[in-house]
Amino acid sequence: MLRALPITADAFAPYGWMLGKAFPADPAIPAYTHPTTDFWHEHLFDPGHGGKAEVLWVNYRNTGPVTQLEVHLRTQQAIVPLTGPVVHIVARGTPAGMPDLGTLAAFAVQPGMGLCMAPGIWHATRVPDAPVTCLMLTRQSTTQDLVAHLRDGAPAHESALANIALTNWEIAPHA
Repeated sequence: MLRALPITADAFAPYGWMLGKAFPADPAIPAYTHPTTDFWHEHLFDPGHGGKAEVLWVNYRNTGPVTQLEVHLRTQQAIVPLTGPVVHIVARGTPAGMPDLGTLAAFAVQPGMGLCMAPGIWHATRVPDAPVTCLMLTRQSTTQDLVAHLRDGAPAHESALANIALTNWEIAPHA
């Protein structure tokens, strides 16, 4: 049973970056605070060489076990849940380009938090019960490539899918 722990910057670091950290104390980080608003540099998104970033609206509905992971080879990918929590399952890749199941981890991500995966991180997203809408930041050509593969059966060039042994998950108590 894979236990989803609350996302933290340190725990997620092998896979990318946690989003939604507190207002930075470091004066070198571009930031502004005022009684009416705060904003600060959180992460510089990299869509990869020659890529254009795009925002996707994603509705997640899958509450079941994980049997497949996907990976994006050229781009980072950010996910920010808007309407409820998600469980994000991740794994690093092997030298042969497959998921390293020894690095499989799950993170509970609440609205107001988020994550940005490094290129090459295998992943799947699940919801605890009800559908959840997320904002996703990704590479435009990766979206087009994946849609053509999933919808039309075209070869995928910027992403890959891998079947894994059925993996049940749960949210750890107090997650």
